[in-house]
Amino acid sequence: MDQLSNIPWGLIAPLLVLQLVLGAVAIVDIVRSYETRGPKWVWVLVSLFVNTLGPIAYFLFGRKSQ
Repeated sequence: MDQLSNIPWGLIAPLLVLQLVLGAVAIVDIVRSYETRGPKWVWVLVSLFVNTLGPIAYFLFGRKSQ
């Protein structure tokens, strides 16, 4: 339990919030979009399990231009 008090939460908390927000926005966008590049279920899995880079990859490569 003493190890948790040594963690610099001031630096880690914004990164965790960024990860959660990116993941949530990516999942909502995947569900609402009519079509994506590749199957939607794959992008959902990538966004959920590849942490911060998964949603960024979806926004860069998975979205179809409208």
